[in-house]
Amino acid sequence: MLMHNPPHPGEVLRELCLEPLGISVTAAAEALGVSRKTLSAVLNGKAGISPEMAIRLSIAFDTSAESWLNQQSQYELWHAEQHRKELNVKKLVAA
Repeated sequence: MLMHNPPHPGEVLRELCLEPLGISVTAAAEALGVSRKTLSAVLNGKAGISPEMAIRLSIAFDTSAESWLNQQSQYELWHAEQHRKELNVKKLVAA
């Protein structure tokens, strides 16, 4: 079952990982081996968590890559579900 309006994983990263540790975006980007622009896009919900970023985060924060990808998937699926009625899809049945 999908969570009601799950947060973007960038919001989770900011609020549960960076802020409690007092880590700046610049310092986190350097530690992750990505540009500040790339990390900022994730933190601001402008970019999603890619498999590569999930691995980077799992190494940096001792978490699983799957947890980051699951958060991204839940976020995207919830937003896609909001447009379910607009999709012009018919059920397929055996002939």
